Amino acid sequence: MRIVVSANGADLDAPTSPVFGRCPTYVFVDTDSMASESVENPAINAAGGAGIQAAQFVVERGAQAVVTGNMGPNAFNVFQSAGVPIYLFGGGTVREAIEAFSAGKLQPVADPNVQAHAGMGMGRGMGMGRGMGRGMGMGMSMGRRAGVAFPQTPPTGPAPSQPAVSQEEEIASLKDMVGGLREQLAEMMARLDRLEKGE
Repeated sequence: MRIVVSANGADLDAPTSPVFGRCPTYVFVDTDSMASESVENPAINAAGGAGIQAAQFVVERGAQAVVTGNMGPNAFNVFQSAGVPIYLFGGGTVREAIEAFSAGKLQPVADPNVQAHAGMGMGRGMGMGRGMGRGMGMGMSMGRRAGVAFPQTPPTGPAPSQPAVSQEEEIASLKDMVGGLREQLAEMMARLDRLEKGE
């Protein structure tokens, strides 16, 4: 079976990534032979929609299952539509994630476990009044959105231990936040432009 693991490196001994859409690398592994292929995430620097783009990318590369730390609703919907199950892994190496998957220690999730990214809620009253009034969103709402330490729905089975966040994970999370802020800013600028034109 060909599965993909979100990772902070390019081989089986690389640490897994707690984020999916903006992780640096995807490691594809054949669970029968343990042959692996690492591919840089083409969506890591996307201004918005990184989860969707990343999910479509790994589906197109033949992933039959996904192992990651967290999964947002947009990427989750892509995988659900493609019939690709998602398994949450609490931290360790890519090899340990594959071993846990192969041993049946990981259970597929039925729902995303982090919220949609900042900017996705602009039309639902989540914009300027709440996000901008809390220090540009660097408080709880952005932390939840990054999905590093605030999972919404606990994974099925025993709760994974949360590893200390490494510098690479923090960088990935910050890039994720920046992408969300860029998207939110673009939406606000477009709305402002429409209002000024009287539309």
